[in-house]
Amino acid sequence: MYQTITIVGRLGKEPEMKYMPSGDPVTTFSVACDRQWNDKSGAKQKETTWFRVSVFGKSAEASNNYLSKGKLVLVEGRLGVDAKTGGPKVFNKSDGTVGSSFEIIASNVRFLSSKEEGDQQRGKQPVADETLDPVAVGDLPW
Repeated sequence: MYQTITIVGRLGKEPEMKYMPSGDPVTTFSVACDRQWNDKSGAKQKETTWFRVSVFGKSAEASNNYLSKGKLVLVEGRLGVDAKTGGPKVFNKSDGTVGSSFEIIASNVRFLSSKEEGDQQRGKQPVADETLDPVAVGDLPW
């Protein structure tokens, strides 16, 4: 049996790197994937799905170093499920409605934004030598 998911979206916040008890790094970040369409009346509709992403090992270090809020990223991996339900994690939002959270355990992360694009979003001036072409971070061992 085999399961995989591929998403392309933008980071919703800065990545956060921590270390597991074994000393291995893990980086987490959120990715927003938008879908737009016109409804029957011709009005534009937009739907955003959020994913929490966990990246391990060398890919975690590279993701933490090169990704930042707003950057475009492609993530491949498997869905992590809630042990109690077997589905996405369900929670109550602050407004009282029910929400769900999808988690991806990444096996591959590709940076789709250039270094300059990320710097401009953070208000920095780009340096000509620092161009980062889209690059594969690498596959995890599983």
